[in-house]
Amino acid sequence: MGVAEIDTTGGPTKVLLIGSGGREHAIAWKLAQSPKVAHIYVAPGNAGITLEKKTTCVNVDIEDHQEVANWCKQNGIGMVVVGPEDPLSLGIVDVLNNNKIPVFGPRRAAAQIEASKHFAKSFMERHHIPTARWKSFTKPKEAKYYIEHANFPALVVKASGLAAGKGVIVAANAKEASQAVDEIASTFGKASETIIVEELLEGEEVSVLGFSDGNTVSVMMPSQDHKRLKDGDEGPNTGGMGAYCPCPLLTERDMEIVNEQIMKKTIQGLKSEGVRYIGILYAGLMMTKDGPKVLEFNCRFGDPETQVLLPLLESDLFDAFSACINGNLGNLELKWVPNTYTVGVVMASAGYPGTYAKGKEITKLQEVNSLPGHVVFHAGTKLSDTGKVVTSGGRVLIAVALGQELALASAKALHAVNMIHFEGAQFRNDIAKKGISRSLLLKGRMTYKGSGVDIVAGDNLVRNITALTNTTKRTGSMGSLGGFGGLFDIKAAGYKDPILVSGTDGVGTKLKIAEASAIHDTIGIDLVAMCVNDILAHAAEPLFFLDYFATGKLDVEVATKVIIGVAEGCRQAGCALVGGETAEMPSVYEPGVYDVAGFAVGAVEKGRALPYTDKIEDGDIVIGLSSTGLHSNGFSLVRKIVEKHDLKYTDPCPFSNDPNETLGRALLAPTKIYVKSLLPALRSGRVKAFAHITGGGLTENIPRVLPKKLGVEIDAQRWKMPPVFAWVAGAGGISEPEMLKTFNCGLGGILIVSPADQQHVMSMITDDEMYVIGRVRSVFGDDSQVRVKNFADVIAPAMKKYTEYPLGRSTKKRVGVLISGSGTNLQALIDHTLDPLKGSLAEIAIVISNKEGVEGLKRAERAGIPTKVISHKAFPTREEFDTEVMKALDLMNVEIVCLAGFMRILSPSFVTHFRGRLINVHPALLPSFKGADAHKQAIEAGVRYTGCTVHFVEVEVDAGAIITQEAVPVEIGDTIEVLQERVKTYEHQAYPRALELLARDKVRLDTTNGKAVWNL
Repeated sequence: MGVAEIDTTGGPTKVLLIGSGGREHAIAWKLAQSPKVAHIYVAPGNAGITLEKKTTCVNVDIEDHQEVANWCKQNGIGMVVVGPEDPLSLGIVDVLNNNKIPVFGPRRAAAQIEASKHFAKSFMERHHIPTARWKSFTKPKEAKYYIEHANFPALVVKASGLAAGKGVIVAANAKEASQAVDEIASTFGKASETIIVEELLEGEEVSVLGFSDGNTVSVMMPSQDHKRLKDGDEGPNTGGMGAYCPCPLLTERDMEIVNEQIMKKTIQGLKSEGVRYIGILYAGLMMTKDGPKVLEFNCRFGDPETQVLLPLLESDLFDAFSACINGNLGNLELKWVPNTYTVGVVMASAGYPGTYAKGKEITKLQEVNSLPGHVVFHAGTKLSDTGKVVTSGGRVLIAVALGQELALASAKALHAVNMIHFEGAQFRNDIAKKGISRSLLLKGRMTYKGSGVDIVAGDNLVRNITALTNTTKRTGSMGSLGGFGGLFDIKAAGYKDPILVSGTDGVGTKLKIAEASAIHDTIGIDLVAMCVNDILAHAAEPLFFLDYFATGKLDVEVATKVIIGVAEGCRQAGCALVGGETAEMPSVYEPGVYDVAGFAVGAVEKGRALPYTDKIEDGDIVIGLSSTGLHSNGFSLVRKIVEKHDLKYTDPCPFSNDPNETLGRALLAPTKIYVKSLLPALRSGRVKAFAHITGGGLTENIPRVLPKKLGVEIDAQRWKMPPVFAWVAGAGGISEPEMLKTFNCGLGGILIVSPADQQHVMSMITDDEMYVIGRVRSVFGDDSQVRVKNFADVIAPAMKKYTEYPLGRSTKKRVGVLISGSGTNLQALIDHTLDPLKGSLAEIAIVISNKEGVEGLKRAERAGIPTKVISHKAFPTREEFDTEVMKALDLMNVEIVCLAGFMRILSPSFVTHFRGRLINVHPALLPSFKGADAHKQAIEAGVRYTGCTVHFVEVEVDAGAIITQEAVPVEIGDTIEVLQERVKTYEHQAYPRALELLARDKVRLDTTNGKAVWNL
């Protein structure tokens, strides 16, 4: 009997959905959004499903497939969607198709892919689909013998038939695996008549689902389920305690393999055996070091994967189901929400997965569902006789949250399950934690350029300077300390026919951390290191050094400490400090601020200068030299991270094992000087190149010593990476490419040698922290000259403790903004709260205007912020209007209210309701020039400065406690309009700053005396 097709020419279709869990709630929720669906009937459904629009739960015996068919005919059902696996494996689709009823789901023969693990493993073997080694048994004794004698870890024991997701035991050793055979054989009845024993695969488990029409497959984004009951993947197996999507543990290449070698091969393999697969093909995968391998296939949507997948589907789900049933999936392009993650956390009954109580009332569901980017899907729930939602199953519900960052979505989902309450609720706190580090490495939004440093612009500057330096070439000079110049006798240093090599550098914004930490005794070491390591790249011995120290007001103690560090650096490098300059420039630098620059000159005999670029060959060895940490690059970005997390440099260092080490001291770890440990090897003639890893990181410094057609492939698993880099990547949310082009990532330098010289060169280096990290390779076309393998595998585990959003910090203060016009101050607030570099703890939940069509509403809508118009003209009194606005704000759980050009005087009841949480910006330096004409008053008064003030709102106009102020000059000849525009630019700085102070609890209003209380 053929497949019954969907009639797409008529009006909206009635749908019957079979199932009762969170998966079915998510499917019903998504189908209800389709204009092509008239109504959805769910058998048997749950309490949450009954609350969805155009959805009804019905009492149909889903175990009697013919009764289901009869009910469909009687009620004009145009499509049936089957959720769980049991009806599929028992042939419900076959019966419905025989009755000319279109069904989304595989027929019984196709459902064997899940119903019989023996069939599935045999099928994969026949069609060369990557999976674990295995064997099936009908006699437990033979299974145990196989476990004991297999030449691989045969530690996974499965019931071949359906066991509600619980028929798998992963044993720790052969003895446990043999016990598992007996346990499964005695537990699952018919499902365990055949037992599968499999090889234990190592890696991360992920889920990839795809729509199929029997000819083609459209793969969805990967997701990851969490089967164990407790945090850290501890406790017994469950049906799933949460999931997230997309899962970043798969690379683009991995997804290509999954699509081509697993999903497509499976659909085509079934087709070649006479089975057309219609429905969802679910591949449970293990991401091994050899690539993805199939653990199991399922013949339906996963639970809880469905609940995190469908909120990301932009396309019409009904269209997808129809295309699969009608065999034209290849003509449908499914679209997914871009740059968004979903995280779902399951709440389970006390005692689950064992016995558990039922009938516990569930509260706060509506409050969570009303939050932007949140949805709750019910599983084990029902309505009580009094109409309350109560528990009726083990897995009760799943709270799903969406966010542009995986960590944020995870924190929002955790916040949701902490809001929802029922007696004995249990849930995991670490859903998605495995993927957060990798998601940041893939899509981290904080960049070095965004923090104010543009490496490309720096490269352009270097190129511009090159022409100028060519005009200054001259013979070498000599000098010594104490005169007008430094003298140096190069012949006395033992050189016969030398070339002089010079280098100059600074330490960048690492200085700002030294200033903020009041730690000045190591910055001089950095200064010397940056210069001498550079000239060492040419095999030059540093001979003498000069420093330049500039400041606004000379502090002798600070300057002395800096020069002490310079002297220490010179001792480590073996060069003389022959002179320097101290410049006091109060008009250029602020007091307490200083800058340093260094100049090193070295020598190498003619013909011995590195690199030997023309001698570098494919297959040469790359030796890595350890760094002490960040060295002296990337600190503009590091400082942004410190600011984003509201840290102080005096705080305990989050990545140090020493409880007494401060963050400032750890970040100021001095740059390693490689001169004494490397120089003999560099001058041996056996080293082809040495690259100093400075600004530009690994990916931009190594190519400086390579010929154009050669590159390097290095393996991050082969060197030790200091913990500061995991902190930077995790706390900053920085992508892998950005890390590699900004930081040294644990390598202060690299050597290139021939394989024949490797051992000899390494024996000459006195530094014991060196590693063979890779090889030189040929590159073609636009291929990168630096390829770093396994970087994410090394850094992601260490990032985990720095990527968490603790509940207290991740829950941003919800802000409502009231406007009446163009909304320029609103735009400033939007820009601030959405800027990832700011790390704001405020989020704008709603913008309310008392006027239709104003530009401020459009600004909010462009930013994806909910808006509402409440016209004051529709209310007879000011109090009634304010009450309606108050209701709208409270409905959105607003905690802070900002007035941004809101041209209404608020009633005392409104101000009292939000007192201490209501702020406004006034265009003058309060308490001067109160009222609506502040600019006119300032000009008429002849003041030379006015400004703006952000303050708490009180019943008395412009009388509240001041949060922040900005002074603005009044120029001769200013008009009201000109002054107004100038003040606005300062308002756009002051208002976001004040909001952030309030959101971070740095300031609050003492309601007893009306004064601001500070907690800086």
